[in-house]
Amino acid sequence: MMLALPVAVACAPVGGEAEAPTPLASSEASGALFVAGKFGDTLSKVDLASGEQVVSVESCANPHELATSPDEQYVALACYGGQTVDIFRTSDLSRVSSIDLGENARPHGIVWHANGDLYATAEGRQAIFWIRDPMGAAQTFEYGSGKQGTHMLAVAPSGNHAWTTDLGSRTVTRIDLKTRRAPFSVEVGEEPEGIWLSGDGETLWVSARGSNAAFMLDPESLEVRKRIETGAFPLRITLRPQGDFAVTSDLADGGLTVIDTASGEVVRQIAVSSPAEAEARTQVTILFSPDGERIYVAETRNDTIAEVDFATGEVLRRLPGDGGGDGIAIIE
Repeated sequence: MMLALPVAVACAPVGGEAEAPTPLASSEASGALFVAGKFGDTLSKVDLASGEQVVSVESCANPHELATSPDEQYVALACYGGQTVDIFRTSDLSRVSSIDLGENARPHGIVWHANGDLYATAEGRQAIFWIRDPMGAAQTFEYGSGKQGTHMLAVAPSGNHAWTTDLGSRTVTRIDLKTRRAPFSVEVGEEPEGIWLSGDGETLWVSARGSNAAFMLDPESLEVRKRIETGAFPLRITLRPQGDFAVTSDLADGGLTVIDTASGEVVRQIAVSSPAEAEARTQVTILFSPDGERIYVAETRNDTIAEVDFATGEVLRRLPGDGGGDGIAIIE
């Protein structure tokens, strides 16, 4: 039933009361987790040691993905219900900048690159933006994908190329950021959404939610090297910082599929919610801790972020994810 939902399922508001979060306890984790509340139009900060939300501010209309600056001083927020990328201080969540991408931009996916520049999709404009020097002159450069639903993106370590998943067109698109050659697209499954580039830049990972599958692609040719069956409705895909495993968030069955990156084989499933709970919680964004020991899972309808021990698969606790927490980012 979940596969018949429209393309915007993960972005549509929902009703109903949320369960209370699991009582919080102190943790060996440190640093802070930032949460975009897409239904409440909020941005919040959770202290990972105590598990408590320490600050929450009004953000923008329907905020989605987040990215932290290389120096961890700022967090950038894609304002999916509008046309800006807004930047906040990580210390107190004070807004310091709002970068306008133009009419009907609807930015969603966002990457703050090690080179200091920001990259964001603009779904309403069928494009991505390269924002040079976002904390300075903030020059914006637009690159059309020509595809519907340009939703998430990955950027090469060199900054020469970006790749997008285009939900409506069922494609993955490679965009040349330096020479502006015409974009190159191939069809990859049904409703490709999640995307992640391996640290060495040699493999592009894509999850296609309508196919219940992940795909390993050649980043240059976009040839599919391998199709891997996952849990139901794999909305996102991420790689462990060590590069040894890829993980999908399987919204429809409340679990995570763990894939060995060397062999491309599924090695285990992690249950975060039961299948009965999955629809109520709506598992969306997933993010590893910098040390790769924990994975954080946004349970959007439940206003919680599940903290999962990656080695054991145990749900350690459920952190606050107020306002329909979706996009998440972390600093140590």
